[in-house]
Amino acid sequence: MRLVVSGAPDVDAEELDTLTAQLRRQLLELDVDDVRLARSDRPVPEGAKPGELLTVGALAVTLAPTVIRPALRLVETWMSSRPVRTVKVEWDGRTLELGAATPEQQERLLTAFLEGGRAPSDASPSAAEEPSARG
Repeated sequence: MRLVVSGAPDVDAEELDTLTAQLRRQLLELDVDDVRLARSDRPVPEGAKPGELLTVGALAVTLAPTVIRPALRLVETWMSSRPVRTVKVEWDGRTLELGAATPEQQERLLTAFLEGGRAPSDASPSAAEEPSARG
C-alpha cells in the first residue's frame, strides 16, 4: 500500500517530512510488516548523485490484507489533529483519497474501496468513479 500525505497550504516540505515520519511511527505500532519512505517514480535529475529519489510525504506500507482497515482507520484518526489536507491511498490498483468528509461518508467510501467496488451513488461525483473521501 502506498500513502501520499498532502499538507495544508501553509505546510512546507520540512514540516511535511516531519508529519510523514510521525505517521510512519504510528503505522509501525500496528501489525504491519514494514513502513518505508516511498521512492519517486521520476528519474533522478541530471547532475544529481546516483541513488534513490524519495517522494516527500510518501510511504510504502507492507502489510497483510487483514491489517488494511485498521491502518486506514489510524490514518483517518491521525489526520484529524494534523495540518494535513489529504492522504492518498493506493492499494491493489485502486486509489482512495482521505480528506474532509463526514464520518458516515468516510465509512461508505472506505468500505467500497476495501471491497473493490464502486462507491455508493449518494457519495460525491468523484467518488462514483473512484472511491474518494474528499468532501
